[in-house]
Amino acid sequence: MSADVLRLADSLDPEQLPAYLYDLSALRTHAAAVRAALPPRVELYYAAKANPAAELLRALHGLVDGYEVSSGGESAHVRAAVPGAVLAFGGPGRTKDEIAAALAAGVQRWHVESERDLHLLAETAPGPVDLLLRVNLPVPAGTLDSVALAMGGRPSPFGLDPERVEACLRLLARPEYARLRLRGVHAHLASGLPAAEQLAVARRVVDWSAALAARHGVPLAEVNLGGGMAVDYADPAARFDWPAFGAGLAALLAEHPGLTLRIEPGRSLTAYCGWYATEVLDVKHSHGEDFAVLRGGTHHLRTPATRGHDQPFTVRPVAGWPHPWPRPAATTGRATLCGQLCTPKDVLAHRAPVGALRAADRVVFAMAGAYAWNISHHEFLMHPRPGFHFLDPDGD
Repeated sequence: MSADVLRLADSLDPEQLPAYLYDLSALRTHAAAVRAALPPRVELYYAAKANPAAELLRALHGLVDGYEVSSGGESAHVRAAVPGAVLAFGGPGRTKDEIAAALAAGVQRWHVESERDLHLLAETAPGPVDLLLRVNLPVPAGTLDSVALAMGGRPSPFGLDPERVEACLRLLARPEYARLRLRGVHAHLASGLPAAEQLAVARRVVDWSAALAARHGVPLAEVNLGGGMAVDYADPAARFDWPAFGAGLAALLAEHPGLTLRIEPGRSLTAYCGWYATEVLDVKHSHGEDFAVLRGGTHHLRTPATRGHDQPFTVRPVAGWPHPWPRPAATTGRATLCGQLCTPKDVLAHRAPVGALRAADRVVFAMAGAYAWNISHHEFLMHPRPGFHFLDPDGD
């Protein structure tokens, strides 16, 4: 956490809390390092679903090759925030209206999830459309046992089973589908894989795709490996090994001249640039345990409840206590940090080690730059929304 972020977290009035704090310079530095670790012929797209804040989208412009969107609303939002950016549109269950709107907005790449997608694109597209077939490939037993989120490799609503790919190729060979131009294969199978496991999955996807193309005599210009690079909330200092991943992709590409790979990370790009700052309203003792009740909660920062982890945090002591009654304080050395909602699931960290923790102290949660505010149930109990602050000391 930079000194600028700490100063801002400390300077906000209590009524300005909770607040999201984003360091755009740190985001650009991280994205540039990721880009530098990737070899030529690997395109870097940002998965906008991770955090679609316009300020973050603009900060990434020029550092990423494009943006992956998953709805008509996302495509319109990203197009407005970053005019002229290259967009790839994926996700299941798209309607004909949003497909038409995205085509009109100039979406350049389409990830086809089903035969229905092919039919709708053929009916709707006024001109040529470049597409990838998203495939749900089986993986060796045990490969996805420990991942945070499996998107494929097993029964799933995402993508096509391999035998359905054959049916899609037959459709694409028909004259009425001629304006749908097959560019290659998309396969995003899991989120939360470290570099070595990501590379193993990448090799399986590329080898399968090359064999499919050879068997059917179709071009294989691109393979999209998706995102899902591991982010470790238990150890904020640990990072996905981008140099090792880039070196592994370079070796894979050496075996497939003319092939372009694409990756679409979201969380692993933006998680580290965001913080959620709040204050302790009360400290309660219940059956031998301490509970710190915070302004806000999981209706602002749903990530820990969704993933079942403890969000890493820093306590910022506040010296003053303006009330005549005793200041509530933790006494056991551990505290459960919870929010203001009327549910026992409103917990940001369970029995976390704390030193001094008192009412009116500040708590700053790290790694809140992805899948945080935008996935939270904002209107539950109708508490005030958080503030948003974008720091950019190195910006224009």
